Amino acid sequence: MPEVPAVPRAPELSAAVAAVFAPGGPIARALDGFEARPGQIEMADAVAAAFVDGGVLLAEAGTGTGKTLAYLVPAILSRQRVLISTGTKNLQEQIYFKDLPILRDSLGVPFTATYMKGRGNYLCLHRFDALREGATLPGLSLGRTADQDMYIRLIDEWRRETTTGDRAEIEDLPEDLPFWGEIAATTENCIGADCPQFQDCFVTRMRQRAAESDLVIVNHHLLCADAAVRQSDFGEVIPPCSYAIVDEAHQLEDVATQYFGIAVSTYRAEDLASDVDRALGARLVPDEASASDVARDVERVREAARAFFYALQAVRLDMAAPAADSRVRVRRAQMSKVADDGLALVDALTALEADFALAKGIPEDVIALGRRSAELRGDLVFLLRADDEGYVYYLDIRGRGVFLRASPIDVSNIVRELLLDPMRATVLTSATLAVEGSFDYVRGRLGIGRAQEVRLPSEFDHARQSILYLPAGMPDPRSREFAAAAAREVIEIVKRTRGRAFVLFTSYSNLREVQAIASVEIEYPILVQGSAPRSALLRDFKATPNAVLLATSSFWQGVDVVGEALSCVIIDKLPFASPGDPITAARIEAINAAGGSAFGEYQIPLAILSLQQGLGRLLRHRQDRGVLAVLDPRLRTMTYGQRFLASLPPSPVTSQLEDIERFMEC
Repeated sequence: MPEVPAVPRAPELSAAVAAVFAPGGPIARALDGFEARPGQIEMADAVAAAFVDGGVLLAEAGTGTGKTLAYLVPAILSRQRVLISTGTKNLQEQIYFKDLPILRDSLGVPFTATYMKGRGNYLCLHRFDALREGATLPGLSLGRTADQDMYIRLIDEWRRETTTGDRAEIEDLPEDLPFWGEIAATTENCIGADCPQFQDCFVTRMRQRAAESDLVIVNHHLLCADAAVRQSDFGEVIPPCSYAIVDEAHQLEDVATQYFGIAVSTYRAEDLASDVDRALGARLVPDEASASDVARDVERVREAARAFFYALQAVRLDMAAPAADSRVRVRRAQMSKVADDGLALVDALTALEADFALAKGIPEDVIALGRRSAELRGDLVFLLRADDEGYVYYLDIRGRGVFLRASPIDVSNIVRELLLDPMRATVLTSATLAVEGSFDYVRGRLGIGRAQEVRLPSEFDHARQSILYLPAGMPDPRSREFAAAAAREVIEIVKRTRGRAFVLFTSYSNLREVQAIASVEIEYPILVQGSAPRSALLRDFKATPNAVLLATSSFWQGVDVVGEALSCVIIDKLPFASPGDPITAARIEAINAAGGSAFGEYQIPLAILSLQQGLGRLLRHRQDRGVLAVLDPRLRTMTYGQRFLASLPPSPVTSQLEDIERFMEC
């Protein structure tokens, strides 16, 4: 790796950053009406200091602070390669397509940037050419419909012009195009440097662009996927960076838990077997004896997989798990019941792996099937042992799919060793990082030791722009009466706000119960999560006057509706993570076993951050105003309710519906 140039000295970088945000400065000249906010300037100076001094900076920047420009400006002026990771693709696109062009035009400082997504977003030229020409490769469908032919022609025209290979460039390509997975540049499809089109590969070229860029824009999913597979032959694409900014950092623990886990599934086993069948059908294993061995052993894999996953389903039924719970924890005692079936699948995968290792004259695409067999076998062996105390093991049933998973209970060491320690400086920022004014919770969850800290309050005038409604006399949220009472409150609130509301639930069951009652009496258009894709629902909400959206967790964060279209956010219950969830349960056990108090140290802080995110959907601009409502009576009846209230925006609090009416008429 080439030597990293020195960051400008603190006074130089701070002065340069201050000049950019100054009245009449470059940004003010580029953006009509721009006025740097005090919090924005303070954060920009803190980021500049972190780049000079090194280490970790924790920066909570309340909504409206302008934190994105506050970290982009010092990142650009530092003249370093900076990795910027976001929690959502929306913010990733905003930075690359909106913020950076403004700064490129206004700063007068040349810089380059690369926007990187996961490999599945990019076209694999090798596999697409095979599909287009009717050639045979493992995993490619043999027959095509007229519609598929039409999309293949569309992709073929586009691939001759595109410089990125990112499927998002093709507006007419359906999100659920059935054969995209067959031609995407995923790790499963990739044959690495042996590919005849390796130099022209869009992923290779993206990696090269990123290695030459000043700013590398990724999201947390790619960041963690990269770290999880970095040691493999076909690792991800992020180049080495010494400086990082992690925006929406409150999401990092959940994403890391997902990507540093291990899983085997019915789909993974069947996809492998089907791809082997296709290779045999296309005579890609030319030696008859070898082909016979492969045919025999792939059938063994298929039969053993059926038996193993059937046994797992039987274990779940024996545990009498509620049908509504898709994830059910399993321990060594349960795993011992499926050990024989699991070992039979291990043996079959071992034999199949050996068949491909011994076969002569087979192409790299077929050799890759042997590697997939080995990877599946290794993951299965780890899961069958179920003896790593750092992981929680569980079954995940989704439709016809059966997944056996292991997730790390504590990702703090992983995050620190793989994502933080390699950096000279890391900035972690979000609108919600602190709990009750302290960063202790996020420090512990992400393995952060020494760090600089800065907390910047929201620039919004909550006393003028919002009101917090906490209804009196609500039943216990665990009682049968709660849903009906919540529905009545929702009806009365949205009458006074004339719709224009998000009603956010902690569970689908509550959503459905409230919907059944409220939809009869609410006169405004009602949109319900699950009736259309998330992006379509958000688009329809913005376009439909006085709409009311009923939704669950995916709308609690990463959603922006500016203006009067959203004038009310209602939350049914305090968003405590379900203690029945395997990962949550394992973390509770681990904290209590270590002598801590999981409820006070983990469950409450996590719920506070989630509540802050949900309520944060309301005010996105200085001209926005509206009603916040939390229907859960525990905010006032339980002692821990004060911890929640202390972390909420300083809005006037009322329990009277008449106050909502007066506020909305102002």
